Amino acid sequence: MYHSVSSGTEDPYRITVPRERLEEQLRWLLGRGLSCVGVGELMAARAAGRDRGLVGLTFDDGYADFVDEALPVLLRHGCTATVFVLPGRLGGVNSWDPLGPRRPLLSADGIRAAASAGMEIGSHGLLHTDLTTAPDTRLKQETAHSRALLTELAGTAPRCFCYPYGAVDARAINAVRDAGYRYACAISPGPLTGPFALPRVHIDASDTPFRMRLKQLLHPLRRRPLPESQSPDATGRPRIGDRQ
Repeated sequence: MYHSVSSGTEDPYRITVPRERLEEQLRWLLGRGLSCVGVGELMAARAAGRDRGLVGLTFDDGYADFVDEALPVLLRHGCTATVFVLPGRLGGVNSWDPLGPRRPLLSADGIRAAASAGMEIGSHGLLHTDLTTAPDTRLKQETAHSRALLTELAGTAPRCFCYPYGAVDARAINAVRDAGYRYACAISPGPLTGPFALPRVHIDASDTPFRMRLKQLLHPLRRRPLPESQSPDATGRPRIGDRQ
């Protein structure tokens, strides 16, 4: 789970990774015989039983520096990733972070450029709203309306959603499923872990190869594994929270 790729020193939320550190982290992953892909490719490979050796890369919030800083590094190393964007804030800034600093977000052209380069575009909601506290009307806007806008913008309906702040509950999962997404990313969803609440590991500028190895070892101890019986292509599953 990445966010911004830049060399800024002001980073109160630990969401920035300098380009040089990203290079180092990717070299470490590739040096261990791993391949870095977007979430869609990872989930498709998992459904086919071919996910061994794959690592899913995600970039939350859709910062404009993805195209200028992260994309060249990813392409140079033969990697793809999923970029979670905010169609309600095209060309805006991360005003949801009270401590700042303000960082520009991808414009429509930037999103198209990332998609044209082979990156998966996913929705991070409309305005970066906590879905667990949003009223029903807002919840539908954040999930269904954001998907419709991205479909119009990129020409392809996004299959993946990412919960802002990593905040997820059964109601949010059902809204994301009903909006037509096939899988969704969280952070540490606990008992909700599944295709619509995928656990991830936060990566920041402090993650040297040693720390990357440590996180790799600790991940299965800190987060539940994705149940083997669950697949984003499965049908007939009950909605979360429904009686069976």
